[in-house]
Amino acid sequence: MSVLHRVFQTGVLLCGRWRGPCRPAAAAAAPFMRAPPGARASSSASPVNLTYDVFDGKGESTPLVFLHGLFGSKSNFHSIAKSLVQRTGRKVLTIDARNHGTSPHNPLLTYEAMASDLTHLLTKLHIDKCVLIGHSMGGKVAMTTALTQPDLVERLVVVDISPAQTTTRTNFRSYINAMQSVTVSSALPRSTARRMAEDQLRKQVKEHSVRQFLLTNLVESNGQYSWRVNLAAISSHLDDIMSFPNLGTIYNGPTLFLGGASSAYISSEDYPEIERLFPCADIQYIPDASHWIHADKPLDFISSIISFLQS
Repeated sequence: MSVLHRVFQTGVLLCGRWRGPCRPAAAAAAPFMRAPPGARASSSASPVNLTYDVFDGKGESTPLVFLHGLFGSKSNFHSIAKSLVQRTGRKVLTIDARNHGTSPHNPLLTYEAMASDLTHLLTKLHIDKCVLIGHSMGGKVAMTTALTQPDLVERLVVVDISPAQTTTRTNFRSYINAMQSVTVSSALPRSTARRMAEDQLRKQVKEHSVRQFLLTNLVESNGQYSWRVNLAAISSHLDDIMSFPNLGTIYNGPTLFLGGASSAYISSEDYPEIERLFPCADIQYIPDASHWIHADKPLDFISSIISFLQS
């Protein structure tokens, strides 16, 4: 079963090859060395209770569940979720992963643990089948869930990531070091604190867009500023995050790998492993999109999702 490789430009298929049908299935500066006051710690052995937002649609179709990437949060997909509710009528959930957003902190940060968290949440919400859409780290959580709980996943969308080692393509270690080295005085206005943090990040994080993305994690409580992401857990598990677990299973359901044409996260070298684990995979690229496809090309991203749902 071959993988179909597509590059879309204004809705036109530029290249591809056919594959057969698949069967669906003001004080002293304080370093950022502690969790924000609102963050909760959780036992590493059991699933954590993830925080989430629900955008209710009027339709009865399977809900869409969005999983964000490393250093991201459920709010990354809020505008996309609202548009998809309007255009499809489906319920849409956006979820904060453990150690991200407002979900609890936990020293363990593996894909098996994050998939267990997701399954735990969906069980609590009485969702027995969903369409999983995951970006980057969230894409690997989605793949892990589909490979281990295939009956839960009606369709799978993996956004700009593959089931391959990604360490050589990233600067995440330098981002962690930069964030850990930031110090911001307490009792400052948020805008001033943000500028102070960005000035310090600039030494190691050269891209303005990446600095702005990381700064979405700057939070304030009682005049003290901190990072809401669990940098210690991310740092200690970065190798796990950059790799992908060997689960010994395949997922036969309809699958879309959606890459940015300007990104290197899904390369032709990854196609054999994608095809092995996801025999019904369709690979598409959105022109002029970087790793953050949903931010660069939101309309094309939404159209690709809707077309896949209707296929």
